[in-house]
Parts: sequence; C-alpha cells; structure tokens
Amino acid sequence: MKRIIILILVVSFQLSCSDLVDGINDDPNNITESTFGSILTGAEVGNLLVQSGETARRSALFAGQYTGLDRQHLSLSEYNVTTSTFNALWYDLYVNAYRNAVVAETVAIDDNIGPVSLGITQVLQAYIIGTAASLYGDVPYDEAGDIENMNPAYEDQPAVFQKIQDRLDEAIANLQTGGGRPAGGSDIYYDGAPNKWIESAYTLKARFYLVTKQYDLAYQAAQNGISSMENSMYAPHGTAAENSNLNYQLFAVAVRQADVVVSDFMTSLVQPGSENPMPENYRGNSKTDETARFNYLFNITSVGVQPNIEDGFAAQTAPAPLVTYQENLLILAESALRSQGFDAGLDALNNFRAFMDGGGYLMNIDPANLNYEAYTAADFASGGIENPDGLSPEDALLREILEERYVTLFGLIEPFNDMRRTLNESNVRVPVEPNTGNQLPQRFLIPQTEIDRNENVPNPIPDFFEPTDINS
Repeated sequence: MKRIIILILVVSFQLSCSDLVDGINDDPNNITESTFGSILTGAEVGNLLVQSGETARRSALFAGQYTGLDRQHLSLSEYNVTTSTFNALWYDLYVNAYRNAVVAETVAIDDNIGPVSLGITQVLQAYIIGTAASLYGDVPYDEAGDIENMNPAYEDQPAVFQKIQDRLDEAIANLQTGGGRPAGGSDIYYDGAPNKWIESAYTLKARFYLVTKQYDLAYQAAQNGISSMENSMYAPHGTAAENSNLNYQLFAVAVRQADVVVSDFMTSLVQPGSENPMPENYRGNSKTDETARFNYLFNITSVGVQPNIEDGFAAQTAPAPLVTYQENLLILAESALRSQGFDAGLDALNNFRAFMDGGGYLMNIDPANLNYEAYTAADFASGGIENPDGLSPEDALLREILEERYVTLFGLIEPFNDMRRTLNESNVRVPVEPNTGNQLPQRFLIPQTEIDRNENVPNPIPDFFEPTDINS
C-alpha cells in the first residue's frame, strides 16, 4: 500500500515536470526498473523543489538577499510569519521529496535493484533531512518516511545531524561497489554515475559539518568532495513552461514577479559603477572585478534589480545548482582556515579564485569583465586591501571567505545557515541587518498542518527568532 500511495504522489507531481521524466518507462517489459526509476525521479524532482524553489527563496530573503515589495513577499520581509506560512514548504520537503526517497530505497531493496541505486536514495534522504534540520531544528527523521504513521516522533537537531552523517557513510559504501545503477534517465542529476554521487555525498557531509560548526571534520570531508565543475550536482531545466527554471517561473512568468527584488545590500556587493546603492560595500579592488558576476546574476528592471532571466542565473533553461564544486572549494577555504590555520585557508581561497578567474560557475560572460587575481598574506595584514579596518589577518581572511560564500551561494539555503551560524562572530560575519526590529530570523516555523495532526510536535512551538540548538 505504501508503494502505491507514493507512486500516485510521484505521478501527480510529475504532471508539472513532464519533460524532466520523459523516457523513464521506455522499457515496458522491465516493470521493476520502471517502478524504481519513476519513484527515484519523483524524489529528485521533489528535492529540486525544496532546494531551488520557494524554500530556497525564503531562506535567501531571510538572509537579506531579497527584499519583498508587496503581498506575501512584503510580509515575509517584515517578518510577519505564522505557522501556516510554512505549510506548503513542509509538504514539499516531507512528501514530494523525502517520502519518495524512502520508498525508492524500499523498492531498491525489495526488488534487488543494486547497491548504487540504493546508495543514491540514501544520499537523497540525508540531503533532504539535513536541509529540514538546518531550517526547522528538531524534526522527524526515523519515523518520517512511514506514510501510515500520523504522529512521527521529533528528534533532537544534533542527533539528527549525526544520523545524517552515518547515513551518508552508508550511502558511500554502497556507491563504492559500482554495481546496480538505475535505469538510464531515471536519475536526472547524474544518470547513475557512482563516482559523482560519492563526491556529492562527501560535499554534503562537509556542508552539514559546517552547519554544526565541526570545522575539522568539514575539512576532512571536503577533501573527498566534488572535484570539478563537471561533477557538480545541477538539476536540469527545459524550455516548456512547466519545466523551466523555478526562478524564471517566478520572475519572468508569475504575476507576482514585481513583488520581490534583490536587496540593495546584496546588489551593493557585486555591482560596479555609480549605480551601486552602497558603493562602500563593493567587493571589487585592484585584484577583483565583479562586473561579470553581476551580469550573470542580475538584471536591472523597471522594479529594481532582479535575477538574470535572459542568459544568466535565472534563465529559462539554466540548471539549478544543488551541490557544487564552488561550494566545496569554499567549504575547504573556511574549514582549512578554522582548523589548519591562515596559510591553509589562504591557499584554499586562492584555489577558488583561480577557478573563478577562468570563468568558474558563470555562463555567458565577457572575460574582459572578469578578474580574480590571487591574494597574498599582505592583502590581509592590517591596512591591506582586504583589511582596511585593522582586524587580525585571520579575521580579515575569514570575513572575505564568508562574504564570498554569501555571494557565490546567492538564492540558495546556505547563506541563511551561514548567517545564523556566524551571528555571534561580529567582526567577520556578513553584516546582514534586520529588515525590521532588532532581531534576525533564526528558523522556519513548524507548520500549522503539522501542529494540527501530529501529537508529537514540540510544546511550546519554537519562535521565529529562537535559535536552533546548534546555533544557541
């Protein structure tokens, strides 16, 4: 019964993403592979909704990267949220994504699909629940995949993160066998390539160790993480209205496109020239030119600065970044600095800058507008180009790395995680200020739908401004 229920969810969800799943049932004689492949695709499309859809956009808004101008986005900018504000986001996470990943694992085991297919489902589960724990704090995990259990137990956030790390280790062991790949086309991220999945699993380990401030472990994991741009996990998009890039769907198509713009603060970090709203924030200097990145990320529109829907970040067919080489390089930079020292951190940052100097993750750019020359220790000494205010060299370097993460991971969930993780590091954190009042958001709220039906929800329900355990 569980499998039938989840398949119905997959089919109904895929009606809006049809081009992503064309061909997954091309072999009508291979019913086992077709069933597993359909569920796997549904889980990956569901995960895409979580990681680059409204959950990501709200995370970016709470992290100061967007500003709401009207209707719901204005309320979100003013922190006027209630538990019902998060109903649909919880459903995306636990039903469209996580439950499908759990059922895909069950089918892989029951039908003996093979260890690589099994490992893929386990990476997806860890990825999805790690995102949930990052945003909500204590969440259901062990009992969350059982669709017949209406009252799954909530588990402590630190314990959930440890279980996620164990799950990723289990997934890596399965992927390393190399056998039992899913049917062609059913894995829309990597088409079943085990080495790419292994690297993404290590980068996810590093990401979640960073979230929990275990910087030495993050450094170890990231050394085995995504090793090239080609091995990055991106989700595909197409030219049909229903499978276009999700940011494109909002900013180019949806009637609410004028409700939200890129914040002046975010814009000021990368916009060159006299139109910069806060020119003192511009990251450019004698070794850095952010013109190409600004043009990739943004367009100036009649309502303000918005994501580039023409040939950049939010173009109709632009693939969505999920777990990437650029993120892994910056995890290495921060975790090396924090656990290995200044020289290791600087070397790692310069590896990222060398990647960017060759175009990096940007597309459709003019190389003449691109410059990321290597930094030296002198640049972070007191009075150097990256330390005009006399911080210690270590703090000046950390400030630059955190700001680079904020810009590089624009529009995703991680800047919100970073903002909360570093909130008490006043000398180095990205200086995001509250839109209203004197507190920054600390978590997503447990949704009203969950409060109404699950007797195990925390009591009292944590407040929007209450830090999660790992950030307390």
